Amino acid sequence: MTAPDRRDFRTEVRDWCAAHVPTNWRNEQTGVSDETFVAFQQEWFAELHAAGYAVPHWPAEWGGGMSVADQVVLYQELAAHDAPRLVLPFVSIHHAASTLFAAGTDEQRRRHLPAICDGEIWCQGFSEPGAGSDMAALSTTARKVGDTYVVNGQKLWASGAAHADWCLLLARTDPDAPKRRGISYFLMDMRTPGVEVRPIRQATGESHFCEIFLSDVVIPAENLVGPENEGWRVAQETLGAERGMTMLELAERLGHAGFRWLVDLCGRAGADGTRPRDHAMVADRLACLETELTGLRALCAAFVADDNPGPADASIVKLYYSELLQRMTDFGAEVAGLGGQTALRKPMSSGWESGSWVLDFIGSWEWTIPGGTSEIQRTIIGERGLGLPREPQVAK
Repeated sequence: MTAPDRRDFRTEVRDWCAAHVPTNWRNEQTGVSDETFVAFQQEWFAELHAAGYAVPHWPAEWGGGMSVADQVVLYQELAAHDAPRLVLPFVSIHHAASTLFAAGTDEQRRRHLPAICDGEIWCQGFSEPGAGSDMAALSTTARKVGDTYVVNGQKLWASGAAHADWCLLLARTDPDAPKRRGISYFLMDMRTPGVEVRPIRQATGESHFCEIFLSDVVIPAENLVGPENEGWRVAQETLGAERGMTMLELAERLGHAGFRWLVDLCGRAGADGTRPRDHAMVADRLACLETELTGLRALCAAFVADDNPGPADASIVKLYYSELLQRMTDFGAEVAGLGGQTALRKPMSSGWESGSWVLDFIGSWEWTIPGGTSEIQRTIIGERGLGLPREPQVAK
């Protein structure tokens, strides 16, 4: 697509945002019930989907097909117009869809992809109490019984599970195989008998994460994704989306809305009449963060545009974003001073850069854990990207 066409597209998106981005949504989404949050997210998703903006990264035959250049423009304009984020459908349109495109059957794709566009919500059942960073050590079991699997176990840190219709589930189907070779990947209906979801109250007061308890849950064999005992390989497609493709939008949000919040904060006069950005140290920090954000946005765009990315590229993007998010929100909390410590609520449909700096900083630590901790990302970068010797395994 030529540059003039992209300019036309930017005008199209800008006009759409002016007409459709809800006004005053931040106030209206602060302190609301779960029911109000879910309804708002579903309505906003439907608005974006009707315009062709909800799943631009999907293949064209499934309602996407937007070029990377246009996706960058789309996310830039949504951020510039302070549009709400698609928090609730995030796993559905990124993790679930990427998995289905890469490893799902035609029937699984026909069943779920249109349903996702109609509002079907997904969560991810990977982590466990005893197998968080070491995902391959999971102990949830799936026993083959006829044309079904009977699942027992527990999952932890499942984002949005309290509202989910379906779950991307990993379970061990061969307890005698090496731990990465005995795992299978399932699509689990969250309404199945034996599924119990318990929200986890976080330090920020939210209950975004949940525990999932599985007691003799019956999953049809047709819901197996990929071959039995090959779930580890399929899970890499899910984690690849979490570490890479999702970052394009998040980087633009951080580089536009998030940085704008920070610059505005540093421009406010304090009790003595001075502004934080008038101090050389603050100005220097802002300049450094802007430079890092520019690099992040370019890195994300290059990664998504690459048809053959390197084996560690997604980990580089994920590590860069998550730790930059921490540094940026930490600086915001510092500059906000004592007054910033009193903001105890944030809009439920905002991202990790809502302007409630202390809550944003606490929440930013989430991003250094899911999809593989920062330590795991560095191991992947060293071993797969740089070709360093593999980390020695501890004998058990």
